Amino acid sequence: MPLLYHWQSENYYRDARFGFGYHLNQGNPLMQTLQTGDSLWAFTRNRSKQYVFAAELIVRACTKNAPNYRYGGYRVWADIERSRYFDVDNSPNAAPLIRSLSVQASADVLGRSFQGHAAVRQLTELDHQVLARFTDGLPILDAVSFYSEDEIEAKLIHGDFEELDSLIRTDDPSREAIRRKYLYESWNKTRSQRLAHEVRDIYEGKCQVCGFDPLDEYGFHLCHAHHIIWLSRGGEDDISNLCLLCPNHHQAVHAGDAIFDFESLLFTYNNGYSESLRIDEHLAAS
Repeated sequence: MPLLYHWQSENYYRDARFGFGYHLNQGNPLMQTLQTGDSLWAFTRNRSKQYVFAAELIVRACTKNAPNYRYGGYRVWADIERSRYFDVDNSPNAAPLIRSLSVQASADVLGRSFQGHAAVRQLTELDHQVLARFTDGLPILDAVSFYSEDEIEAKLIHGDFEELDSLIRTDDPSREAIRRKYLYESWNKTRSQRLAHEVRDIYEGKCQVCGFDPLDEYGFHLCHAHHIIWLSRGGEDDISNLCLLCPNHHQAVHAGDAIFDFESLLFTYNNGYSESLRIDEHLAAS
């Protein structure tokens, strides 16, 4: 079932400057109704104070976040290839169209009808078809910034800041500065290395997915601390967002952009194959 979401304009422009994450976090249980292939439509207010469509996220899955996650209990993972982010400053006013849909939106200022849990509304299939026709041909942001998280993790942990700078460099100096500020303020080398050692110690160096024990096999550590929700998607640099993976599973999770559900502790890959954490001492407890 398609949904409509009111994206606060300051949040849209912040994400546009740093890089869209193809995720949406919300606390509304309606999020659980989304199925693979459904559309999550988002509208926002642009710099001209018009309400315009900001995105159509094509759903890969909806999972549970960690308990008490500050941005809401549900996470929608969008299909990177099929989802669209619109150029909101070059899009037509959508307020009359939104008011004509089956959702109730009678407040004088449209956004006031979409506050709190009401920020997410269920649409009919007819509503969806109307939105699809309206957005057909709207200007799309061709180059949506998206980082290679495995490269970021490696360069952060090993302190390769020169190479890291090259990853986040853009032609827009103000955008680049915001990216760098976001990344470096959310990450601290000393803390990150301490957390990596902490999660390694909890599992005695074993991969949480397959149980591979390189310390027993080779006499040294090989498994990597992995940010479950990537830093580039707003994930926390905290042990509650870390797990320990062998190099094979670490590469597979990144290459397959694996979905993770904090309730079932399950990684799910693009082809539908799922693997649970065989070993867990800290995530379920958190």
